Order: sequence, then C-alpha cells, then structure tokens
Amino acid sequence: MTALGKLLRTTAFRMTLVYLFVFALFAAFLLGYFALNTRRLITEQISSTINAEIQGLAEQYNQGGIRRLVYVVDVRSRRPGSSLYVVTAPNGETLAGNVAGLAPGILDQPGWSETDYRRLEEPEQATHHALARVFQLPGGFRLLVGRDLEERERLFDIVATAGRWSVAIVMIFGIAGGVFVARRVLHRVDAMTLTAQTIMAGDLSGRLPESGTGDELDRLAHNLNAMLERIEGLMHGLKEVSDNVAHDLKTPLTRLRNRCEQVLRTGGTEAEYRQALEATIAESDDLIRTFNALLMIARAESGEARDDMAEFDAAEIAQDVSELYEPLAEDKGLSLRVETASAPMKGNRELISQALANLLDNAIKYAGPEDKPVNGARPEIVVTAGTRGNHIELAVGDGGPGIPETDRKRVVERFVRLEQSRTKPGSGLGLSLASAVAQLHGGELKLEDNDPGLRAVIALPKAAPAEAA
Repeated sequence: MTALGKLLRTTAFRMTLVYLFVFALFAAFLLGYFALNTRRLITEQISSTINAEIQGLAEQYNQGGIRRLVYVVDVRSRRPGSSLYVVTAPNGETLAGNVAGLAPGILDQPGWSETDYRRLEEPEQATHHALARVFQLPGGFRLLVGRDLEERERLFDIVATAGRWSVAIVMIFGIAGGVFVARRVLHRVDAMTLTAQTIMAGDLSGRLPESGTGDELDRLAHNLNAMLERIEGLMHGLKEVSDNVAHDLKTPLTRLRNRCEQVLRTGGTEAEYRQALEATIAESDDLIRTFNALLMIARAESGEARDDMAEFDAAEIAQDVSELYEPLAEDKGLSLRVETASAPMKGNRELISQALANLLDNAIKYAGPEDKPVNGARPEIVVTAGTRGNHIELAVGDGGPGIPETDRKRVVERFVRLEQSRTKPGSGLGLSLASAVAQLHGGELKLEDNDPGLRAVIALPKAAPAEAA
C-alpha cells in the first residue's frame, strides 16, 4: 500500500472528513439562512416603501381626482432612481407612468407580484425584475407602484458567493488539516507498530514510544508498556522457574531413581524393601509439596484466586495457624506468642492462611538452637495480626539469624535459598508464595529487622482491588 493510501485509510483522516462534512453542512445552512433572511428583510423594506407610496398616491387621488394623481405620478416618474409607476384607465389605457413591457395580466390582478419590466426610455431588449403592487382606485382606475429588485438580488449574490467561497476554503483547509493530523497520528502508530513487531520477534525489552503530551495515545502507550513490563517479568520468572525446577528437582528425582534401582539390583529382605519404599514415598511427598507450592503461586499470580474472595477476620487466621504450629514450635524448644486485634477484611482465606503458615514455618526453622535456651529463656516467635493505618498486617517475628538487607529482594524469588539455609529442609518457595499472595490482594511482603532476627510482614490494604471490582 502506498503512503497516500495508508494516510487516506487512517481513522483520523476519516473522522476529520466526517467532522468537516458536518461543519461545512452547518456553515452552508447558516449562510443560506442568513442570505434568505437578508433577502426577506429587503423585500419587507421594499414592500413597506411601496405601501407608503400607494397610500400617499391614494390620498392624492381622493383629494384631486385622477388629474391630480396623473400629475403627481408624472412628476415622480421623472425623478432619478424613482420607483415604478403606472396609472391606467378603466379600459386599460395607460394615463401616466414610467414603465413599459410589463408581463401580460399584471395590471388585471390587484395585489403583489414580481414581474419583468423595462422603463420607457430604455431599449426594448432591456429587462429588469421588480416587486410591484396593483391597487384599484375608485372609478375603475388602477395604480401600479413597484421597486426594482436589482439591489436585493445583488446583495443575495454577494452573500451566496461569499458562502460558496467560505465553504470551499473550509473544505480545503479542513482536508489539509486532516492530512496533517492523520500524518502525525500515522507516524506515531507506525512507531508503535514497529516496536510491536520487534516484541513479536522475541525482543521483550522493546517499549512503545511516548511523546510526553499525555494524550490518549500516550496513555495507551503507557498502559501497554506497563503490561509489557509485567509480561517480561512473568516470562523472566517463567524461565527462572523452568531452570530452577530442572535444577532443584533433578537431584531428588535422581536420588529417588537410584534408590529404587539399588534395591532392585541388590535385593534384600522384606524390611529393606519396606524401608526403601517408605523413603521413596517421603521423597515423593516432598516433590508433591513443591509442585503444589508452584501451583498455588501460579494461581495467585494469575489472579484466578480472586473468584474465591470472602469476608473474614485476619485475627482468626493468625490464631488458627498459630494453634496448628504450636506443637511443632514446642518440639523445637521455641515459645510461640500470638498478639491479635480484630481486623476484618476481604480476600482468599486459603491463600492468606498458607502464606502465613509459610512464614511461621520458616521462623520455626531458623528461630534458634533446638532445646537450648537463650539467656535462660527459650527463643520466642511472635505472631501478630491487626490494623496499622490503611493496612491490615499479618506478621511473624523471630530471633534467628535474619536475612541480610542485600538479599531481601532476592529471597522472594522461586527456589532461592541462602547459604545458611542449605542444611535446612525446604524448597525455597515459602516466601515466593507469601509475596504472590500479598500482591494478589494489592499488598506486599515486607522483610524487616527484628533486632535480632527477622520480621516478615504481609501488609494488605483494607479495601482490596478485588473488592472494589
């Protein structure tokens, strides 16, 4: 397609033509209305003048009869720029006047009419147009008084010509403006299309250009760029997940296979087979938990869980989860304390419970040495739930080694485990799930110093986006 063809097919150019047509139609209607009303006004003025003259000549006739009327008409007819006059006898004979060549039958019908005429002193081929009124006098005499309409027609032609030129100029400038606007829009759309083609080719780092004017195209580009950043982040995360799954699950699967192969190769007693099967089941359970965690993260990040939003109290979740993990904490020689205040909210209860459970599970793993009191007291884990400002917070604080500030952004990624965590059981998905759940509800996961230890906080807005929707 040629550049001109692309230009003429743009929505901006077509809309310009539509607006131009509507505006030109309105302008033509307005000018026509003005011209017609101007013509009507001039006609009314001429009619008023003719009526005044007829009234005056009728008074002359009433005062002095036909002789006086003929005399007055004859005098007025000789004046430069005079009106049109004709006085006829009952038999139709012209007694006085300055008009000849009237259309047939004009003098026979009293009232108003428009007629062609010529003055007595003009050649026969000369014709003019006039508005005239025929008035019947007593005695059968008739009086015609008229005014030439040349001035009215000339003014009407001036207005009509101005209107035609105005509409033509509007059309020309309108089309030129439409081409200008369409070219600018087409240039920006072509730039967006080029970027989109680059992105479709696999380069997700491309972004749509923004002019900085804040117009609708800028707003569209801004939103699309935000979407592209989100997609790029998801694709990057997907790649990392794929790599991490391949790396972190390869070892347990290989270990699982080797154990089964070894038992089959070496044989053994029923107890040895049973022990191998129990170890295989335990390893399989760990793999299933890992995949379940990945599925829950994917569900949270996709927004699918918004369909299961319900009203509940965050304090109840803190109490329930703490009660569930309290025996495990006691077995580890830890003290578990719960501090809650009523915090009603709307969200996915299952996911928020799982996120808090992950935080509490991590705290129990790293809170302190098992069965070794610190300063005469057992290490303590504090679970809190309540409202702070415009947010609802679910937090777990421990007295463990904590997480260096430089690593706090990295540990929420999937399968990321710090060096001090390598000896502990886990898959590195607990904080990832908590972060995904917080983002699903329009909040965030914050990792803070507990001095000593770590304080993990799930901060959620009181009015979650899903509730507003």
